[in-house]
Amino acid sequence: MSFDRVLRWALVAIAIAGLTAGALARAAGRPDLADLAWALGTAPVIAGLAVSIVRDLLSGRVGVDAIALLSMSAALALGQPLAGAVVALMYSGGNVLEEIAVARAEHDLRSLVDRAPRQVHRKSGERIEDAPVEDVAVGEELLVKAGEIVPVDGVVASASATIDESTVTGEPIPVEKTRGTAVLSGSLNAGETFQLTVTAVASESTYAGIVRMVTAAQTAKAPFVRMADRYALIFLPLTLVIAFVAWRISGDLTRSLAVLVAATPCPLILAAPVAFIAGVAQAARRGILAKGGSALESLARAHTVLFDKTGTLTVGGARLLSVEVAPGEDPDEVLRLGASLEQASHHVLAKAVVAAALDRGLKLEPPEQVKEIMGSGLGGQIGGRHVVAGSREMLLSHAELSPWELRAIRRASWRSALIVFVAVDGRLIGALLLADELRADTPRAIRLLRDAGIARMVMVTGDRAAAAQAIGAALDLDAVLADRVPADKVEAVRSEQRLHPTIMVGDGINDAPALAMADTGIALGARGASASSEAADVVILTDRLDRVGEAIIIAQRTRRIALQSIFAGMGLSLVAMVAAAFGWLDPVPAAIVQEVIDVAVILNALRALKPPLVWSGPRLTAEQGLTLHHDHQALLRDLDRLRQIVDALDDAVPESVAALIGEADRLVQSSVVMHEREDEDSVYPKLTEVLRDRHGLSAMSRAHREILHLARLLARIAEDLPSEKIDRYLVRDAQRVIEAIETLVRMHTAQEEDIYEAVAA
Repeated sequence: MSFDRVLRWALVAIAIAGLTAGALARAAGRPDLADLAWALGTAPVIAGLAVSIVRDLLSGRVGVDAIALLSMSAALALGQPLAGAVVALMYSGGNVLEEIAVARAEHDLRSLVDRAPRQVHRKSGERIEDAPVEDVAVGEELLVKAGEIVPVDGVVASASATIDESTVTGEPIPVEKTRGTAVLSGSLNAGETFQLTVTAVASESTYAGIVRMVTAAQTAKAPFVRMADRYALIFLPLTLVIAFVAWRISGDLTRSLAVLVAATPCPLILAAPVAFIAGVAQAARRGILAKGGSALESLARAHTVLFDKTGTLTVGGARLLSVEVAPGEDPDEVLRLGASLEQASHHVLAKAVVAAALDRGLKLEPPEQVKEIMGSGLGGQIGGRHVVAGSREMLLSHAELSPWELRAIRRASWRSALIVFVAVDGRLIGALLLADELRADTPRAIRLLRDAGIARMVMVTGDRAAAAQAIGAALDLDAVLADRVPADKVEAVRSEQRLHPTIMVGDGINDAPALAMADTGIALGARGASASSEAADVVILTDRLDRVGEAIIIAQRTRRIALQSIFAGMGLSLVAMVAAAFGWLDPVPAAIVQEVIDVAVILNALRALKPPLVWSGPRLTAEQGLTLHHDHQALLRDLDRLRQIVDALDDAVPESVAALIGEADRLVQSSVVMHEREDEDSVYPKLTEVLRDRHGLSAMSRAHREILHLARLLARIAEDLPSEKIDRYLVRDAQRVIEAIETLVRMHTAQEEDIYEAVAA
């Protein structure tokens, strides 16, 4: 226990003892002993406060503790020891009350540190031995038992593990981790015992970085708290003026004493720090680690947000966008063969291809006789066939490009995608397009920021201009700055700062300088030991961009509560001072009134611990949301087939055109049309019950009408096929309608998913 804490509790104990002893002496008929007891209970508090004021003055800080010192000293000098004792108890008790409130607010932060494991179960040959977590080295095997905290960063060495990451990332649902999957320290083993291969020592693990940031969060002081001191400097001379006027009007120094007692500035001293620490704790519950109240104060004033692209607005890794195929080939077979071969590669693209195939439920075969050419691709035997995957130059260096290859390359260029060609026995059968893509929560995150009052949003990225502009247009950002190196990002932050308070959001080491330069740097992702997290003022511990908007909303609410507490405390104190100046409050009642004000202000400041009261109308159940999501997954598979039909029509002979258009029409009528009608008949009425703003549903219904109109056009084309001449014009019309349906339904489905997530229970 620190000396300051011991002193605070000692002074309140002395004040209580003096006030109690004096009351007993007065009851026993010894007023002389009562006055002595009250004076003895007050004097140590005066001495402690005087030392505190001198210390503040030496550090360059001037506050209004002087009013409390003046009121207690005047009470003893004017023969009002009871008033002095009550003020002493009020002031020393207020300090203790602040400590209790701060401790309550810091509970969520402190629990992070308290959970840090001290011992690990390390494999030593065939034995398991307990060892200090500091002794663990990279590459060692640990055993994490059921219900234990993961001690260091590592990867799962067992077949699988069930991990609860809620404390680290804020995600409430445990996740299944397979062999080789990364696990963050600080997570909870929610399943059976598993083996962990260490990838980072304790001091460099995620949890160690979080603990360091918690320490910073607990010790930092907000500029806004210093603003409270500035309000206090106005309050001090005002108090002295009112006390002087009270004495001049009445000629009674006791009235001036009552004014000073009523003005004891505990509300002003306590309100801001308690509110901001409570706000930090509330943010921590949402997986948002703010490094103290200063970060929240800066967030609350933000006008402009700058985003990195890769890993921030986008997922930051390769994802399969589409499978382009040669005429007559099956996309699933192309992907299956490519993924089977890529199982033997350690390249980052190989992992993305394998993951995409497994997500589609494809059965992969083990490759044999695999040979890898660094940077170009690899080849091997799969089921008796020779399969090669890689760049086209590696596969067919001199052959002329066929129409489908040109189309694949063109689409890869449009979407800024990497392309991996797949060949079987020397013949190209398809190509896999892989690229970074928008996070699923990015559109919602942008909308939240707009709702929070952010007026300007800019993307600053080192990526090429074409890819960056496409993302910026999709998100309706205010500006896009592409081809920027880290120094350029810093300059972009400086340029925006000259105009308005600016936030920088990033996730990589190259973002660290810009994060440090911004008024508020926000690092995205649960990588507490990384350079970006160390440089940032706020770290989003879960990999969700929409938490940035939540952080700003929490900060704005915290600042409002702190201001409310300050002005309410000052206003109520002024009312009590005026009442004392007119003789309506004597010193002792004035002290009691001031104590009530203190408690009210602290309770109000603690409201920042809780989320704001929100509309608590009906919500979609988790089961309903899951059903809607599954419906969309089936619909997206049908949309993939529509895209394949559009491509197949490029090279189709007249005899097969009718069959392809007929298949597209049947898919649209049986899948798309039925889905949209079901939405209108059963889903949207439920959404109407849970949505406060129904204008969005009106726009969604208009999209339904456009989709149904296009479906009717396609049905008309299909009906007229027997009597129509099948030429390139008819094929082109059919392609345009099918492409329009596919594109519109994809966009519409994404919008629906966004709404479902917003209203899910």
